[in-house]
Amino acid sequence: MQYLITHFSDFQLACLGSFFLHEGVFFLSGLPFMFLERVGWLSKYKIQAKSNTRAAQEKCLARLLLYHFGVNLPMLLLSYPVFRFMGMRSNLPLPSWKVTLTQIIAYFILEDFIFYWGHRILHTKWLYKHVHSVHHEYATPFGLTSEYAHPAEILFLGFATIFGPAITGPHLITLWLWMSLRVLETVEAHSGFHFPWSLSNFIPLYGGADFHDYHHRLLYTKSGNYSSTFTYMDKIFGTDIGYRKLKALKNTKVEDSSEQKKQ
Repeated sequence: MQYLITHFSDFQLACLGSFFLHEGVFFLSGLPFMFLERVGWLSKYKIQAKSNTRAAQEKCLARLLLYHFGVNLPMLLLSYPVFRFMGMRSNLPLPSWKVTLTQIIAYFILEDFIFYWGHRILHTKWLYKHVHSVHHEYATPFGLTSEYAHPAEILFLGFATIFGPAITGPHLITLWLWMSLRVLETVEAHSGFHFPWSLSNFIPLYGGADFHDYHHRLLYTKSGNYSSTFTYMDKIFGTDIGYRKLKALKNTKVEDSSEQKKQ
């Protein structure tokens, strides 16, 4: 960090540094899922049997590059004064791990709450038709589709991600860590694969790919599963009922199948 703050300005680190970190984390974590879908490897862990065409994958990639440089980068540049005003810093010393951990947890809670209501609003008839339907062009999601969306949605739901840092003025390292974790989470949720090592198998109320994949498969009026990282908002408001019923039905079928094999 000492090298960075010596050779680059706060503006360069907060804006350009954040942008290129985001690009690196996003594409390095998302491209492998596009490759896995294309070559058919680990298909036993794929949630849906259907796969996207090569043309559909390339369309997603091209549109993402346009959106990232045409929407995300300008948004970062414009948000810099806000973060500076709220107290964001990049100088030493670094914050303690307790402060960083507390802020990251708070960001996840705030982001989940704002994202849930914003996402649910996007599923109203007019907004879905004119805005959110772009994201749902991919009923079979893969990692990179996590950020494939209408520019208005990028701004709308991007607010959920930056709200926590904007009101707390974190150290730049904390902001980078939060941004990286959020990107990794949403890429995994859109990956289309549910692995034995997926976090949703170990962390209570963690959504993951299986939870969000259900959302993409259904019509907008019946989708449910609007949550971002954790599923507590869907549980509180009952918008995961269809998903829970489907999971219960699948578990029953698995148990019945196991009993038949024993007989």
